[in-house]
Amino acid sequence: MKTNDIFNVLHNAVESKFFGKKISQREMAEKLGISMRTYQDWKLGNSQPQAATAIFKMLIELDDEDVLLVVKRIKKAMEEN
Repeated sequence: MKTNDIFNVLHNAVESKFFGKKISQREMAEKLGISMRTYQDWKLGNSQPQAATAIFKMLIELDDEDVLLVVKRIKKAMEEN
């Protein structure tokens, strides 16, 4: 799976969380703190954040439960900042 495919899966998952409410690329870019153009490039596969591939590779080494724990830890830390 390519990095842009992963971004598309994640974008769709976020939309599903909001009961299928469409989230524009602009809204998602704002949530991520990046420009809409950068987000579009990621989704289209024109470019990719260098760390993203490494992060995805690290996550797939973990069991499902461990991935969930890591994501919850990251979420907590981000909410505190």
